[in-house]
Amino acid sequence: MNKKLVALAVAGAFALPLAAQAQTANVTLYGRLNVDLEFVNGKQPDGSNPTVNRVSSNSSRLGVRGTESLGGGLNAIFQIESSINGDTNGGNLGGRETFVGLQGSWGKATVGRFLAPEDDLHPIFGNAPTLTTSILSTADLWAQGTLNKGQGGFDARLGNSIRYDSPNFSGFTAALQYSTRDSSGNPDATASTNGDNGDHVSELRHANVVGGNLIYANGPINAGISFERNNKVRCPTCNDLDWTITGAYDFGTIMQGFGLRLAAVYENTKYELDSLVPGATTSRSELKSLTRNPRIAR
Repeated sequence: MNKKLVALAVAGAFALPLAAQAQTANVTLYGRLNVDLEFVNGKQPDGSNPTVNRVSSNSSRLGVRGTESLGGGLNAIFQIESSINGDTNGGNLGGRETFVGLQGSWGKATVGRFLAPEDDLHPIFGNAPTLTTSILSTADLWAQGTLNKGQGGFDARLGNSIRYDSPNFSGFTAALQYSTRDSSGNPDATASTNGDNGDHVSELRHANVVGGNLIYANGPINAGISFERNNKVRCPTCNDLDWTITGAYDFGTIMQGFGLRLAAVYENTKYELDSLVPGATTSRSELKSLTRNPRIAR
C-alpha cells in the first residue's frame, strides 16, 4: 500500500509541472476539406477522347500546430499536418507540412518535411480556386511539379529539410532551404519510391537539394523570384537547376462583381546529362501569362 502511494506521489509531482507548462502553450487544431466535381474533356494524339467526370479532394488537410514562449521574444513552434482525401478513404499522417522550430523577430527556422521555397510563388501566378491543386494546378506545367526528385522534378515537399524564413521588410520576404537527402528512418528507400525524401544511394554520394526565394507583396503588386538546385540527385554527376520569376498586378474591382488581375511567369529549367556525355546539358524555358477575376479566384 505504501509503495503505491509513493508511486502516485512521484507521478503527481511530475504531472504538476507538465500541466503548468501546457497552460503556457498555444495549440491549434485546424483543417480544410475542399471537394469538387470535375468534368474533363480531352483529346489524345491518337484521336481518342478520354472524357471523364470525377470527384477530387483539393489540398484537403487536418493538422495541429502550436507555439510556446521561451522568453525574450523567442518561441518554440511545431506543426503536424496530414493529408485528407475527402473523395476516398485514404490519407497520410504527417505527410504534409510537418516541422519543429524556433521563431522570433529575426525570422523562423524549422526542421522537418515541407514544401520548397519555389512553391511559394504559385499563389502569385497559379490558380487559386482549387488552392493551386487538381486539374487547374500550374505545377503540371511549371517546374515539373508532378515528378519526384528521383525523376528530375522540382517544387516538391522535401523530407530531411532545414529552412529559414525571414521577417517581412516593407513587403519583402525571403526563404532558404536545404535538404540533406539522407535515408534516416527509411534505410531501404529508393529514388523511385521516396524520391522527395532521400534514399541510401543519394546519401552515399552526398546528394542534396538547395532552394530559395525572394518575394515582394505590397498592395496590388505581387512579385517573386526563386531557384531550386538538385545536386547529384538523379545521378552522381547530375546537377539540375530550375529558376522562376513571376509578377502580378491586381487592378481591383472594375465593375460590380468583377475584378481584373494580370500575371505572368517565366521559368528556365536546366538538366545535366549523365557522365557518359561530359558537360552535356538540356534545358527548356517557358513564358506564361494569365488574366483572371480576383473576386472569384480568392
